[in-house]
Amino acid sequence: MNINCRNHTTKVESFMKKIGFIGLGTMGAPMASNLLRSGYQVTVYNRTAAKCQPLVDEGALAAATPAEAAADKDVIITMISNDDSIREVFYGKDGILENLKPGAAVIDSSTISPGLVREIAAAVEERGASFLDAPVTGSKPAAIDGTLVFMVGGSAEVIEAHRDVFDTMGRLLLHMGGNGSGAAAKLAHNTMVGIHNVALAEGFSIAVKSGVPADKFLELVQNGSAGSKQAELKGRKIIGDDFSNQFSLGLMLKDLKLASALSDSTGVPAPMLGLAKSLFQAGYTKGLGDEDLSAVVKTYEEWIGQKIGADVDKE
Repeated sequence: MNINCRNHTTKVESFMKKIGFIGLGTMGAPMASNLLRSGYQVTVYNRTAAKCQPLVDEGALAAATPAEAAADKDVIITMISNDDSIREVFYGKDGILENLKPGAAVIDSSTISPGLVREIAAAVEERGASFLDAPVTGSKPAAIDGTLVFMVGGSAEVIEAHRDVFDTMGRLLLHMGGNGSGAAAKLAHNTMVGIHNVALAEGFSIAVKSGVPADKFLELVQNGSAGSKQAELKGRKIIGDDFSNQFSLGLMLKDLKLASALSDSTGVPAPMLGLAKSLFQAGYTKGLGDEDLSAVVKTYEEWIGQKIGADVDKE
């Protein structure tokens, strides 16, 4: 089922829907902000409490624990960085599972392992609530603009019941199948994102080291058969030596490790995934974990002894 999230409907019901939003990082904060601007009642929680204040200034309520954020909510959205953290948010002291009301829907937009998704989904359903694994693609700019793409695993009926919520945060929803399928799709997708970033860095390096101007090479890539979304999104950032974080190198490495575990468990050979993971690991070891994932190019720049955009007229 493909749902175009831009198909807006009258939101009489949405103004009454109470939402708990847990995890206010690079992606979570703008997602919660879009919900507030659309008139939802939103209660926010973040482990670093100071991150709640900008949302409180926009009209959100702040919760002291995940359990408090989940209490008496129709929808609970989680956007957490890794498996260990999501376990703590659900199962830990004052976790979500302590306060789920029957009939509530949990929408997890984190990127976590499919096995953990199915485990949490079962625990949520035991309490009379529903669970959707709904990771996203689109990075920080799309989170801000409300144009994320959701890949969702779970009940089609539950998805439809909360279509208004997805509509507020994204432009497209793709129903991938049962619980765990959204998480698996995200890991396969981010495998390709990581590989494409490495391919872009490698192509740039060959061209620039051979005397081809980086901007001209990028123009060729964008108009030739080597073009990719990553070339479109990251090419100018690389040339401009701009690695401000849209989606961090550290988070991409985490996703590639999860994808590697998934490929191992399913018996799928993934040699390019292994190579990309090694190169992102090298970047992380260099201290680039908090920079944009395109900073993986810095390893190549070190190898060729020059910046990709060094000879480009930046005026």
